[in-house]
Amino acid sequence: MTRTGRKGNHRSRKKRITLVLAPVVAAAVAVPLMNQAGAATPSEVTKDCAENSAKLDNCEFVDVQNKRNSLGPNKRVSTVTDNCGSTTAATKNFSVSASVVRSVTLEDGFVAAADSKLGNSFFEVGAKFNTSEFNLERDDTGTGFDFSRTDTVKADHLGFFMWSEKRTDVSGFLRATYKEEQNGQKVFFSPEEGGTSVHVFYPQLLKNGTPDGRLWLRNVKCGTPEAGGIQNSSRSLRAEPGFEEGGENVSDVEIPLSEIPAP
Repeated sequence: MTRTGRKGNHRSRKKRITLVLAPVVAAAVAVPLMNQAGAATPSEVTKDCAENSAKLDNCEFVDVQNKRNSLGPNKRVSTVTDNCGSTTAATKNFSVSASVVRSVTLEDGFVAAADSKLGNSFFEVGAKFNTSEFNLERDDTGTGFDFSRTDTVKADHLGFFMWSEKRTDVSGFLRATYKEEQNGQKVFFSPEEGGTSVHVFYPQLLKNGTPDGRLWLRNVKCGTPEAGGIQNSSRSLRAEPGFEEGGENVSDVEIPLSEIPAP
C-alpha cells in the first residue's frame, strides 16, 4: 500500500511539470510566427510601389536633393556615313532622331506606370521643379526631335551625330503607407528614410518644346581603333565618349540648338 501511494504521488508531479511547460512551448511557437509577419523590407516596398499593390494606401517619391543641367548618356542619333578611303571631304545627308523621357534609377527592371500612385508622385515632384526658367518633361511619354540635315564628313573619316540631353536629377527615397499594420506600423521606406539613392531624371525642354542638351557632328578617322569599334559593331548603338572626349582620332563640332526644329 505504501508503494501504491508513492506511484500516485509520482503521477501528480508529472502532471504539474507538464502544466508548467505548456506555456513555454506555446511561446516558442509564437516567435517564428511573429517573425514571418515582420515589417516590410526595402525591396518589398519597392516591389509593392512598382506594382501599385492593393496592400498600399499610398506610395510616394520624397525628394531630398536635386541637380540642374545634369547631362545624360552620350547617344548616337544618326546612321554612320562612311567616307573611308576618300581623299576629299564629302557632303552627306543625315537623318537625325532623338527622344527624351522621364526615367527612374532604382532597381533593374523597375517600372512605375504613369497612372499608379508612385507614377503620379513622380509627376507631382516634377511639377515642383518646373519653372519658367526650366521646363521639364514630367511624364513618361516623352518628346524629341526628328529631322534631316546636310553636313560635311572629312576625308577618310566616318561621320555621325551624337546627342546628350540636359536633365534635372532629383534624388530621394520612397515612402509607402500600408492599409494594414505590420509589427505595429503602417509606414515603411525604401531604401531608408532620408536616403538619396532613388534618382528621377526629368529632361529639360527649351521654350519651344525641343529637348535641351548638346548635339554634335562626330568625325572618326578611318583605320583607327575608334573607327574599327564602330564598324565591327555593325554600326549598332554602343557606348560612346562624350563631347570632345574621343581622343586625337575623333573630332566633334557642336550644332546650335536653334538649328533643331521644334517638335
